[in-house]
Amino acid sequence: MDHGTRDEMLGRLAEAVGSVTVAHPTRVAIDGPPAAGKTTLADELADVLRTQGRDVIRATADDFLFPRAQRYSRGEYSAEGCYFDTHDHDALNRVLLDPLGPGGDRQFQHAVYDRATDTALSPPVTTAPADAVLVFDGVFLMRPELFDRWDLRIFVSTALEKTVDRAVVRERQVSSRAEVERRWRERYIPSQQLYLATVRPTDHAEIIVHNDVPQQPAWETALTP
Repeated sequence: MDHGTRDEMLGRLAEAVGSVTVAHPTRVAIDGPPAAGKTTLADELADVLRTQGRDVIRATADDFLFPRAQRYSRGEYSAEGCYFDTHDHDALNRVLLDPLGPGGDRQFQHAVYDRATDTALSPPVTTAPADAVLVFDGVFLMRPELFDRWDLRIFVSTALEKTVDRAVVRERQVSSRAEVERRWRERYIPSQQLYLATVRPTDHAEIIVHNDVPQQPAWETALTP
């Protein structure tokens, strides 16, 4: 386990990205529970990589959701619904991960869905350079449907109880504490517990970032990628 500053940790992650040798864009997964700090970390890593001259594609699982009616077909607070009905993995593979992978034509779309309007999106198709880096954040990224699509897997680990407190702060403009706590305790945390128990993502991540104290992170390189 290494400890250090935020910049030191980001430097280590950028080094890991740079060490990936593939003949196609490097696809980096930043996985972890909701409110663990994945999006912030992904944005920071993307900035570091850009300063190093890399062409970075930033994308997020929230842009590959099923329509709202499908996401909540088992109920708004269903943990099983959160895990099984939320993300359109087929679309994610088809328009983004496979085109950037082995044998792909590097012609990709970064989104298929607009959460704000609950409507499908079809952004322009873009061609990625062969040495581009995809930095992709989201939940459940090491599940079987996606596992072999990643060239580097990073898991952002945070105590699940801490994510509730962060979510209350993050969503205080749009949701009451009671609403946030119910959503986390009934839907998000049980779905993460299901994922952790069945997929064991920390066993498969090349790097685990311990993000309980974001400005004093710890990180470890897994012995078994």
